[in-house]
Amino acid sequence: MTPAQTQNRSARTDADTVDTAGPQVGDDMTVEVALAVMAGARTGHLLVCDDDGLCTGLVTRAQLTTVRDSSVYTDRIRLREIPGGEHDNPCAPAPVHT
Repeated sequence: MTPAQTQNRSARTDADTVDTAGPQVGDDMTVEVALAVMAGARTGHLLVCDDDGLCTGLVTRAQLTTVRDSSVYTDRIRLREIPGGEHDNPCAPAPVHT
C-alpha cells in the first residue's frame, strides 16, 4: 500500500480557485454598483467585459474593497480604471491536459 497523497490547500492562490463562470458586467460599472452586484449574486468575483461584450478582466471583492477604502476613492471610479483587474485571458476555457 502506498500512502495517500495530500494536497497542500494553503499554497493555492485566489487565481487557482476562481471559477470563471459567473456574473459578467460592463467595464463602465462603478465600484459601488459592482460590490452590490457581487453581494446580490453571492459571488467573490465578476468578469469584466468591454463595450463589445468581450471579456477583458476579472475583479474580486478584495480588489474592490481595497479601492473603496483607499484615500483616493470617489464614487465615480469605474471598473476599467482599477489597476490589476486583468488576468491572463480570464474568460478562456481551462486548458485540457492530455
